Formats: sequence, C-alpha cells, structure tokens
Amino acid sequence: MEMVTKIIFYVSGFIIIWAMVGYTFSLKVIGRIYKNRKLTKDYSLQPTVTVMVVAHNEEKVIIDKLNNIIQLDYPNEKIEFLIASDNSTDKTNDYVRDFIKKHTDKSIRLYEVRERKGKTNAQNEAHKVVNTEFLVMTDANSIMNKNCIKELMATFTNDDIAYVSGRLSIVNSTTEVSDAEANYWDSDLKIREIEGRIQTITAGNGALYACRTNEYYDFDPIKSHDSAMPLHFALQGKRAICNHDAVAFEKAGENIEDEFGRKVRMNRRLLEKIIPDIRLLNIFRYRWFSYFYFGHRTCRYLLWLSHLFVFISNALLISDHWFYLLTFIGQLLFYLLAVIKLIIKINNKYVTLIYYYCVTLAAQWVGVYNILTGKAKPFWEKAESTR
Repeated sequence: MEMVTKIIFYVSGFIIIWAMVGYTFSLKVIGRIYKNRKLTKDYSLQPTVTVMVVAHNEEKVIIDKLNNIIQLDYPNEKIEFLIASDNSTDKTNDYVRDFIKKHTDKSIRLYEVRERKGKTNAQNEAHKVVNTEFLVMTDANSIMNKNCIKELMATFTNDDIAYVSGRLSIVNSTTEVSDAEANYWDSDLKIREIEGRIQTITAGNGALYACRTNEYYDFDPIKSHDSAMPLHFALQGKRAICNHDAVAFEKAGENIEDEFGRKVRMNRRLLEKIIPDIRLLNIFRYRWFSYFYFGHRTCRYLLWLSHLFVFISNALLISDHWFYLLTFIGQLLFYLLAVIKLIIKINNKYVTLIYYYCVTLAAQWVGVYNILTGKAKPFWEKAESTR
C-alpha cells in the first residue's frame, strides 16, 4: 500500500511540475535544436477572404468592431465581412443593418442564427454561406491591427498548413487579475511559437485565426475552435501554426468573477480533452505533436486531479520521511497564501500569482462538476469587464 501511495505522489507531482515548468524548459531546449526553422511568409498570396465575426448581444462593441474590420489593409475586391449574430436580442442586429446601409462600398452581410446554440454552432451555420477561399474568424470585442489579413494569408505557403492563429495582445494590465492573465498569455505565446515552428501548435485563440473554407469542419457546438481545430488538422497530418505579426487586441477580465467564469467555460469539455484521441499515443506517426499535446495540454488538463492526489498521498506519507513532511507543509502554505489573498486582498506579485493559479484549479473542478452533472453548455456569456 505504501508503494502505491508513493507512486501516486511522484506521478502526480511530476504532472504538476512538468505542466508548469518542465515542459516549457524542455521546449526552449528543443527550440534551440530547431533554431534554423523559420516562419515562411509570401506576401504575394492574396486569396479571397471572408472575415467572420460571431456576436451575441454585443451592442456595446459591435460598431467599433465593424469600423475596425472595414479598415483592414487588404484588396477591397478580395475581402468580405460576415456578421454571424447568435440569436442576439439586444440592438446588435439593428446596428449591423444600419452600418451595412451606410457602407455600400463594402461587402458586409448579416447572418442571423435563429436559435442560440453557442459560438461554434453560429460559425457552423454561417460558414455555409461563405464563398471565398479562406475564412478569418475573430471575436466581437477584439480589435485587429490593419495588416492582420495580409499576415495571416502570407503564412499559408504550403498546402499542409491548414490553420494559422494570430497573437492575442491583452491591453488592460491595470488590475491584478488582468495583469496575471496578460503574463500567462505572454508565456504561452512563446511556447506556441516554438511548437508551430517545429511542427504544429496544440491550441489557438478565438480572437484571431484563419483556415481554408473548404477544410472547415462542423464541430459539435459544445466544442470550441481554439482547442478543436488544431487537433483536428494535426490528426489529418496537417499543420496548425501561428503568425504573431497578426495581432488582435482585447481586454482581459478585470475582476476575478469574470475571469473565473471564463475559465469555467473553457473547461466545459475538460475530461475528454485529457486524451481526446487514442491516435495521439502513436508518436511514430504524429511525432512532436504527441509530445506537445502531452506537455502543453494533457498535463495541464490533469492539474485539478494531480493536486488532489499529491495532497492526499503526501498526507499519508508524512510519517515515512522528513522530506514528505516538508512537501506537505509547503502545500499547506501554498494554499494558505491563496486564502489570505482572497480574504485580505494583499498586494504582492507572487501571492497574486499563487492565488490566480488556485483560481484556475478551482475553475477546472467546477468545469468537471458541470460535465458530470450535465450543466456544461455551449453558450459563452461575455464578461462585462472585457467590453
């Protein structure tokens, strides 16, 4: 029994350390080995493009978004704009219709989804009316830099490149919560850049990404393109990469309630994401992607369970050796600092990072609970502090 407990302790501890530190370090080393692999661009590539914006009750930001996309630097005759309104009940649709009337020189269409089933379903429906060669998808509250489309299209230099993600830049590092999220993104983007340069990324972001229209796949509405598309294409032997010169600017949640809610929604398919496809175990076929997925996704998706297992197994091993006593005290102090931050609102960078990490763990647990109780839904309730 003691041997089993130790195995659980060390395996769980490994998953935590590898997810948070080990994988990132290993990828930097691997990246140096493949330092000669560079992102190739061809700016002569200017195919026809549809920019799709999915919106649900976005009356606060939709005009700014529309003004943003019509100013994109791309040949007017090769770009179209499609607003997929996911059963909006506010003035979003009225604002879009009025905007279309005032900008007849632009190809702008409104697609109204009659029954709200979430962002992915709206994309699935609206995709059916797209006739251009490529699709660029972006969020209603994201502001794109002018060269986004040129940058994304210039990256499709080979037929095996099926998906290109842009860079999400957080613009409001003004609160502890938004600052913590910005720091997370900066770190994660560096990982994705190396993954894409070597072979393929494990996830994109909903703020800005592109794919070929004829390769678009109708995913289950409860899934999100962020995690589903790169995996889908990787399993087909194609590449999902990132071009961080294509930038979308967005506000992060400024309060913990908004950020916690966002993370819970992100974990609405957590259990099946741990090992989403048994084929990933075939490292001879999927090569680096199997390694990337295990370190960047599987281990992170197991953090909620690993922390529970390492805590319980550590408690059972305290009397066995002084090492286990120290690690258990360390865990208690770690969680205690998070509780202190919650109660006292202490202003310390490192305590804030611990607190933010624990909020992420709690969101995973709530996500698992929602899955097991059937409460996980495809709807994406927007965080007001991000508008």
